[in-house]
Amino acid sequence: MGHIDSESPVEQGNNLYRMVTDKIKYNARDIKLELDWFNKILKKRSSLNTDKTGGHSNVYHLEPPEFDPSIPSDYSLFIEKHGLGFDERFALVLALIPHVRPELLDIFMQKNKATQRVYTQFGGTTGKHHIGYLPTGETAMYILAGSDTEIRFSLCRLFDIDHVFYKENVLWLEEVDKGEPYLSGALTISREIIDLFTIGEIRKPNFSSEFPAKLLSTQMEWEDLVLHPNTEKHIEEIEIWLEHHNTLMNEWGMGKKLKPGYKVLFYGPPGTGKTLTATLIGKKTGKDVYKIDLSAIVSKFIGETEKNLAKIFDRAENKDWILFFDEADALFGKRTSVNDAHDKYANQEVSYLLQRIEDYAGLVILASNMKDNIDDAFTRRFQGMAHFPMPNPEQRFSLWEKGFSQASQLEEKRYLRQLADNYELSGGSIMNVVQYSSLMSLKRGTTTIYKEDLLDGIKKEYHKAKRTL
Repeated sequence: MGHIDSESPVEQGNNLYRMVTDKIKYNARDIKLELDWFNKILKKRSSLNTDKTGGHSNVYHLEPPEFDPSIPSDYSLFIEKHGLGFDERFALVLALIPHVRPELLDIFMQKNKATQRVYTQFGGTTGKHHIGYLPTGETAMYILAGSDTEIRFSLCRLFDIDHVFYKENVLWLEEVDKGEPYLSGALTISREIIDLFTIGEIRKPNFSSEFPAKLLSTQMEWEDLVLHPNTEKHIEEIEIWLEHHNTLMNEWGMGKKLKPGYKVLFYGPPGTGKTLTATLIGKKTGKDVYKIDLSAIVSKFIGETEKNLAKIFDRAENKDWILFFDEADALFGKRTSVNDAHDKYANQEVSYLLQRIEDYAGLVILASNMKDNIDDAFTRRFQGMAHFPMPNPEQRFSLWEKGFSQASQLEEKRYLRQLADNYELSGGSIMNVVQYSSLMSLKRGTTTIYKEDLLDGIKKEYHKAKRTL
């Protein structure tokens, strides 16, 4: 018997070390300085609580560390870019600690001997899976302000909606139940910021319950797409906006007159190229296109739909993503008259969605099979509407010609003209027929596409659509 070559522990270690990029190295270096600074502040707060002040009545004499400007890290560049001061840097490192050095917060898990509960002033909460301590807004208040009410009040600005933390989706306090102190919300840092401060790059989000959207991609190019000339004009308008909207809003000063973002409706029968067009727009302009899974968003439970939508828009903020809502009728359909509480909340969901879309600064594409199914409150706010009609005979012929592999050949090439003239099919249906007939040829062990297989495939498509030949 042969043996399987395997790396020695030394070789494995060397390979792992080679995975440590310069970005990781410099981030680790500077965050270690921040963690050391955090420890000094924590020790000072402890000494202040036991009246060992050492000549200072608060922690603000402990200056944040200075970073090496000649070899900056993503962390230090972020600090410099946003001009973050003492309080901001402390809040940032406090939110980061559970993700990079969670044991530093174990000290806050000790219990008050008198009450057998954790100390109220420490704040903090627990996670579903994380066994350590999760800081809250109250934790930051305790360490920085102690019992100084003035400092405590001034620190509240860290969580204002006009603060860079909120505007740039950096960190925030989780929502709490009605009537509870808002500072008891967990201090949460965005996944993107964690990525930036650790590996030095922002990873694309995976489809999950926390992010019910899928990144679209295609190997196809614009020349593979067959659209009606009027549809192409609408698509060109979108591309012009994507190229020039920053100039329009900023250099031309139209940001104070126009609402941010661009909203467009793609409407037409299934299979006419709405999703592919959205994907190709992203491919051409270098922007990520995320298809929103409405089945994972819409919930029968009151308030859940809004929360699910917020997960999408919060992650998309400042990313310049293209958001694509397919089969938008499910969520963007006409609002109902209010007959019961369910109707009331359903209409509230539409209003909430309308507001989030209006506030989004990027491109939002809604796709529907029928324009009339979409609520007028949305259509009035669209900057564009692109109709994707069923292809005409000439367009269908082009789709048939482009559809087949170069490794195959048609039994009768002129037969494609007859198919294009006689059978009204969408581009998606034509490609289904191409796939079916190609598979039948492979089954026979040949590269020839037979016309009887094409007809069988067309019959299948007509049957699916409940149509007769």
